[in-house]
Amino acid sequence: MSNMQEIIAKRAAKELEKNQIVNLGIGIPTLVANYIEGDDVFFHTENGMLGVVDVEEENIDPNLVNAGKFPVGEGLGASYFDSAASFGMIRGGHVDVAILGVLQIDEHARIANYAIPGKTILGVGGAMDLLVGAKKVIVTTTHTAKDGKSKILKDCTFPITTTRSADIIITNLAVFKYIDGVLHLTELMPGATLEQVEAHTEAAFINSLERGQ
Repeated sequence: MSNMQEIIAKRAAKELEKNQIVNLGIGIPTLVANYIEGDDVFFHTENGMLGVVDVEEENIDPNLVNAGKFPVGEGLGASYFDSAASFGMIRGGHVDVAILGVLQIDEHARIANYAIPGKTILGVGGAMDLLVGAKKVIVTTTHTAKDGKSKILKDCTFPITTTRSADIIITNLAVFKYIDGVLHLTELMPGATLEQVEAHTEAAFINSLERGQ
């Protein structure tokens, strides 16, 4: 992972609170756990585990993986359950925060993160369920795609995952909050300028930097 992705993940970690149950998506979200001190946050994976922690290479159990098929460890007091129970937790509103990566996100904070027309990618996984069931949704993403085009669009050109809006968007340039149906720019990331954000954001947003919302 790049330093830019680490910076995004570190900022996302600041949004988490003690005793929350948190589900981390694939990609940048998986890095968030590196910036949580202690064991006050409980990480959930939709394939059936609560209490996920990092694991050293010499201690890897090939049968113990997260939903992205990456090796994980078990924290003190970790619990296991089948996938149906795990999704029951998500759909029942028992996951406090979902941190998700995206392909695109629109000015109504609706996410596209599971399909690119004409291409084969990993698939939707638990994203639809997490978007509907999690109490709070945080998006972590680079501000632009590899071709330099904005990933924060007026309207997504890829299929949206659900109509549920994300609550917070964290990129390498900025932090946006979705408040009363509008994106608010609330923070610039280190080294970023307002001019950069304006130039690389297609979606409409309100500059709330001075108000500190």
